[in-house]
Amino acid sequence: MSIITTVLAVLVAAEFLFIFYLETLATTSARTAQTFNMTVDELSRPSVSTLFKNQGVYNGVLAILLLVAALVVPSKAAVIALSASMVVVAAYGAATSDPKIILKQGLLPAILLVSCLI
Repeated sequence: MSIITTVLAVLVAAEFLFIFYLETLATTSARTAQTFNMTVDELSRPSVSTLFKNQGVYNGVLAILLLVAALVVPSKAAVIALSASMVVVAAYGAATSDPKIILKQGLLPAILLVSCLI
């Protein structure tokens, strides 16, 4: 893997760890409410909080797997698979929830994917 791909993978992982933080650890914060265009009251509902925490764990696991694939046991195939899955999930989120998700959560993984393929 090129150094550019490795750097991009670390940046994507950092982004997904930040999303993990917002969704799992700071679920009811003003920053989380602003990021997801929701109110703190909505985020405080137990059902919403549980859903956010589950989604946050998913994003955290993706970040950790990407770091492992880029730094610990370098695997271009794993980085491609992970970044492609991130783009697909962001596209689904954009289609079903908020079109901005494709830019917020899918752009950097898409750039990473392109860097792997060239």
